[in-house]
Amino acid sequence: MIPRLKEQYEKLIVPDIKKKFSMKNNLMVPKLIKVVLNMGLGVDGSNKTILKNCIQDMGQISGQKPITTRFKKSISNFKTRKGTVAGVKVTLRGSRMYEFIDRLVNIALPRIKDFQGLSDKGFDNFGGYSFGIKEHVIFPEINFDKVDQIKGMDITIVTSGKNKETTQSLLQAMNFPFIKSKKVKERKTV
Repeated sequence: MIPRLKEQYEKLIVPDIKKKFSMKNNLMVPKLIKVVLNMGLGVDGSNKTILKNCIQDMGQISGQKPITTRFKKSISNFKTRKGTVAGVKVTLRGSRMYEFIDRLVNIALPRIKDFQGLSDKGFDNFGGYSFGIKEHVIFPEINFDKVDQIKGMDITIVTSGKNKETTQSLLQAMNFPFIKSKKVKERKTV
């Protein structure tokens, strides 16, 4: 079964973006490549129960088993040792990616307390958008009563967009709630 967002992308979003940016064919329209979810543990990576709970929660959120990432260097100021667990990570592609983005935009983001929208400063020049979430319990798959510690997570969406404008228009067409960044007014000196 084709995910709802993928079907919407093919039927509605591609023609709109193609017309908006006057692209010659459908292959020029940006598309989603992958979504990377990352939950850093820091000092808690050495605690086996917290690590096990984070792996379980990330697996429920993403629908696939996460991998553990490890520190590459020992840094005494951050109390890290080379080879110890730094966090857990999942890379989503294909229909799982579309289903996750659909759940993220329509269910999880509206559950954030005092949510005003996503910042438009998270775009890079290569078709990527990154943002962070302070509480992983906003996802409906997580049972709030069984969570012992609330963790934050980073979400990176990689697209085939060539610049910020095309990537942002793709995500806006997928109902991402962006807020406009306020530009700082320059003071006049007398």
